[in-house]
Amino acid sequence: MRTRSHRARGVLAVVAAAVLGVAGCDAVGGDSAAPSERPAPSAKPTPRWDRSPSSVAAVGDSITRAFDACDVLSDCPEASWATGTSPEVDSLAVRLLGRSGAARRSWNHAVTGARMADLPGQLARAVRHEPQLVTVLIGANDACRATPSAMTPVSAFRADFEDALRSLRKALPRTQVFVASVPDLKRLWSAGRSSAMARQVWQLGVCPSMLGDAQALDASATQRRDRVQQRVEDYNKVLEEVCARDERCRFDGGAVYDYRFGTAQLSRWDYFHPSVNGQARLAEIAYRTVTADKPLT
Repeated sequence: MRTRSHRARGVLAVVAAAVLGVAGCDAVGGDSAAPSERPAPSAKPTPRWDRSPSSVAAVGDSITRAFDACDVLSDCPEASWATGTSPEVDSLAVRLLGRSGAARRSWNHAVTGARMADLPGQLARAVRHEPQLVTVLIGANDACRATPSAMTPVSAFRADFEDALRSLRKALPRTQVFVASVPDLKRLWSAGRSSAMARQVWQLGVCPSMLGDAQALDASATQRRDRVQQRVEDYNKVLEEVCARDERCRFDGGAVYDYRFGTAQLSRWDYFHPSVNGQARLAEIAYRTVTADKPLT
């Protein structure tokens, strides 16, 4: 989620100083059937979902790159919820693979500023590693446009997501996919609008469709925010529906969208991207979803 002008670089640098069994062995005797007469045990079916994959590739946008989590206007992949190495975050990859395993068997192909249309290309790069699990968190930039009318149409969002998963399945039919819901952008506005610092930064062009004119509560501003909110909910419905058609895909059940984050989970430089604390919360949600006995609903 990276929307900024050249002027943003200077102002953000200033505010940065101020401010995520048992097999039994029976004896054979009497009328007992000989071992050769007993039916062969049925082979255990291969589980559809492996809760302990041995490699992870991440795709998505600036959230997965941990933009503005560590320094102003910079990616901080070491703090990424998906593949980061920071002990403060305890990323999904670290939780699944251990710290050394994550360093060797996880890859971050997310790109700051990416939208759903960019997902097929990112997945094409990720499949080269043949990961057992791919994480997807994308969609906020599709809603964070200059105006609500510029948001990605739901039909295009769906088509690009379907195309991305179709291409992944063709290359790696057994790779699992974790899909995170798009965050609640209206919650973000509600959490940060009382901060003068947040409002000052947002005025530089941070998600103007939702955060522009943050103090306005008139009918026009309310309608604008409601349109963006509805679009995010529509995107999440697409993610859920498309993922549900793939037996090796798990949606987070709306957990990221529903998470009641506060300013502690937001970057102190832009009050938009997740802070290190916010990244850690995303890692918790992802790990809970990936390791659950069954998909979350």
